[in-house]
Amino acid sequence: MNIKSIFNSARFLKITFGISLFVILCMGGLAYKHLQTLIKSFDLVEHTYEVNIELEQILSYLKDSETGQRGYLISKDTRFLESFFSGREKTNNSFARLKELTKKDERQQQKLRDLTVLIDKNLNYFDETFKYSKNDNLDSKEFDALLLAGKKTMDNIRLEINQMINHNNNLLRIRKLDNERSITNTPIIIYSVLIIALLLLLFTYSKINNDIKNLQTKNLQLEIFKESTNQSEIVSKHGTWNWFIEENKFSYSDNLYRLLGEQPQSFEPTIENFMQFVHPEDVDKLKKQVEKMMEKQDLPFIYYRIVQKNGSIRHFKAYGKVLTDNEENRRLIGTTADITDEIENYRLLEERNLELERNNKELSSFNHVASHDLQEPLRKIQTFISRLEDKEAENLSERGNLYLERIKTSSTRMRLLIDDLLQFSRTNKSEEILEETNMNIILENAKQELAETILEKNAIITSDTIPTLTVIPFQLQQLFINLIGNSLKYSKKEVAPNIRISYEKVDAKNVKKIKKKKFNFYHKITFEDNGIGFDEEYAEKIFVLFSRLHNKNEYSGTGIGLSICKKIVDNHQGFIFAIGKPNIGSIFEVYLPFN
Repeated sequence: MNIKSIFNSARFLKITFGISLFVILCMGGLAYKHLQTLIKSFDLVEHTYEVNIELEQILSYLKDSETGQRGYLISKDTRFLESFFSGREKTNNSFARLKELTKKDERQQQKLRDLTVLIDKNLNYFDETFKYSKNDNLDSKEFDALLLAGKKTMDNIRLEINQMINHNNNLLRIRKLDNERSITNTPIIIYSVLIIALLLLLFTYSKINNDIKNLQTKNLQLEIFKESTNQSEIVSKHGTWNWFIEENKFSYSDNLYRLLGEQPQSFEPTIENFMQFVHPEDVDKLKKQVEKMMEKQDLPFIYYRIVQKNGSIRHFKAYGKVLTDNEENRRLIGTTADITDEIENYRLLEERNLELERNNKELSSFNHVASHDLQEPLRKIQTFISRLEDKEAENLSERGNLYLERIKTSSTRMRLLIDDLLQFSRTNKSEEILEETNMNIILENAKQELAETILEKNAIITSDTIPTLTVIPFQLQQLFINLIGNSLKYSKKEVAPNIRISYEKVDAKNVKKIKKKKFNFYHKITFEDNGIGFDEEYAEKIFVLFSRLHNKNEYSGTGIGLSICKKIVDNHQGFIFAIGKPNIGSIFEVYLPFN
């Protein structure tokens, strides 16, 4: 599967959509986490402010207590004690809140413990001073020492609180910076999340939109294909059907109904309904085949007949094959064809074959008549001509002798024509059996047949050794006789014929003359002579029956010899070609299949 097909697949779209959702969820989680961090940062800043406020309040409450103490010591007015006691109570409350607020800061907790000791010590000094006030002993050295110790303790309390406040202010600065960074980064992160989510959504939308367009295009193509399939079914006289194996349901195409002689979708597509159209003699056979189909989930070619409502009997051929889709659902896709015309054509062909067989028998009878009945009166004609020539030639006038000579020549030509026709008819017989044959013996037999002419013309015949071939022996011997005889017949006057017969095995790809190459290799047998030759434009014409290039008065012959050669080579699924050059000679190339 290439990258383009993967990109266009439905699975890729699902994966992309899933990744998009995952990224959006991750970015949403990141944004939520960042917002939580921002909220926490605000809480920390607020917490720092609360700690500072509580510290300052403790210091303020202690100052109020100190002020109330001094006011009471100076004026003896008990109203100053209200601020003293309320300050102590508020200090304790603030101290408790401060301890809760700084429970996660070990340094501040230690400071609070130190501060607790100092505050307790300072409060003890306050209590001691009240005792001297009650006894009016304010001028004693012990009272002055208590006041001085209280002042020193108060200064230490201020110092501790200021250190705690400074420490908290440092934390505040750090937390403010974190808060500012969070505030600055929050829009960027949220905007980035939105951009990424938007890009993913746009990509997904683009892919879905593109898939929808492709789906529309494919649906249109599918509709066109469906319509062309319907038209094809009508033209080719076949219909399709589907058996959904898991559901055990069937569906029939419209044309299958038409083949049954019914309107499309006019009845429910079931086996039982279909069987109502099957020829009574074929019902049992078809039921067994259907049962086998359902058992093996396969349907080889089956043949049966159906009877339409109008009584017309049609011959059907059906075939089915199981296919499995991506969801592992199996269905058997079947095709049913109306082969009534094929059956009728086959019957017609059988009748024509019988007629052809009768014609062949009649032709054989004609051959018998030609070989016996026609030659018998011809022999008598030639016998009486011979007697006239021997006994009455002197009594005939010059013109009478001329007529007698012409009758003699015509009767001889008639005999040659009958013999050649018989020979040509023999080459038409297709029942001859191919045999492994020694071609050199065949060649020698052909030379023996032509021995008289060879001696008469002092012909020289040379040949290569030809391997054993699978041929019809007597036909190949006739081929050699005709081709050698042709070279002898059309030799130059007062020039001894020189006939060269050569052999080679050739690759069909290298022979441009052979257009339809049924075999990869051929035996090539070449007959080359030094005769009168012929013009190249007649290279094909000379193989036509009764075709002659020369006047019958110049060269004897019937024009059938080379036609017989062509027929013999055709019988062996071979080829024969002629090459001629006037006054130089002729070449005949025979190609026989290499089996």
